[in-house]
Amino acid sequence: MALEPTLEAVGAAAGVSRATVSRVINGSPKVSPTAKEAVERAIAELGYTPNRAARSLVTRRTDTVALLFSEPEARVFADPFFVALVRGITAITAEVDMNLVLLIAQDDAEHERARRYLRRDHVDGVVLMSLHGDDPLPRLLEEAGVPTVQVGRPLAGADVCYVDADNRGGARLAVEHLVEQGRRKIATIAGPSSMSPGIDRLAGYRDALKTGGTRSPKGLVEEGDFDEASGYEAMLRLLAREPALDAVFSASDLMAVGALRALREAGRDVPGDVAVIGFDDAPFASHTLPPLTTVRQPLEEMSRQTAELLLERIADGNGALRHVTCATELVRRESALAH
Repeated sequence: MALEPTLEAVGAAAGVSRATVSRVINGSPKVSPTAKEAVERAIAELGYTPNRAARSLVTRRTDTVALLFSEPEARVFADPFFVALVRGITAITAEVDMNLVLLIAQDDAEHERARRYLRRDHVDGVVLMSLHGDDPLPRLLEEAGVPTVQVGRPLAGADVCYVDADNRGGARLAVEHLVEQGRRKIATIAGPSSMSPGIDRLAGYRDALKTGGTRSPKGLVEEGDFDEASGYEAMLRLLAREPALDAVFSASDLMAVGALRALREAGRDVPGDVAVIGFDDAPFASHTLPPLTTVRQPLEEMSRQTAELLLERIADGNGALRHVTCATELVRRESALAH
């Protein structure tokens, strides 16, 4: 009976080291295209089949990564932003034959269960999404040696790997556009102050007003929760406080949809009376009435960067901490045309 080919045999046939063969099999991004092609050709020629069970005994790998959301289940599956990121990360992990586990932890008890699970060698790495406040989980996972990547800039300057959109710059683009269109009483529906996107998008709003020399009446800031209902309620409060407002920047498209509904019920024309800009460029943004001007987050790029960064940290034993910020852009539609 012929012996099964080994990693060493594959390496010899490909003209690379055993370690390079291992990196290719484990999906590490730190392999040149030429080496990867040579290894894959040698694997095919020799008929090598990776023994996943045996490898896991040696490397303690589980071939599983976790996505943890600190949000209610209904929010996770209803928000297009989360859905797009999950789809993108899943596609990339599937390319390297990694399983994916979805964890949803909203309250303290669920967080504690998630912490225990993630620190007991059940997964090779973790993507953290939508953390609130100064959550200690990223630091605890780093200290436990669990490769971790966070989507969104951490609060309080926590030194963890993360991938984020340029939230502040995107918000600034949106509000500068409103100023250029001649809007003078510009309100904002901000995101939660316990989350970096909420903080950064509010900062971008204020940057643009200051740079443009536009003084908005005091109190034209209302906080929402990134969902439609909170956008609706915030818009009602803004209208009650300043009936003459002529523009609103919403820190999410879902909140902008709620704002559009409140304005319609109040008899305000959009964009004639009030211009509206959202943030995300969700799939429905081009189908609202009127179509929504918004800030596009590069979700495909963010998904790819997040997955590749996590796989790199898994393959290289955590490695250096990296911070990736992806550019945003303004998508102009009818909801924010000039007077």
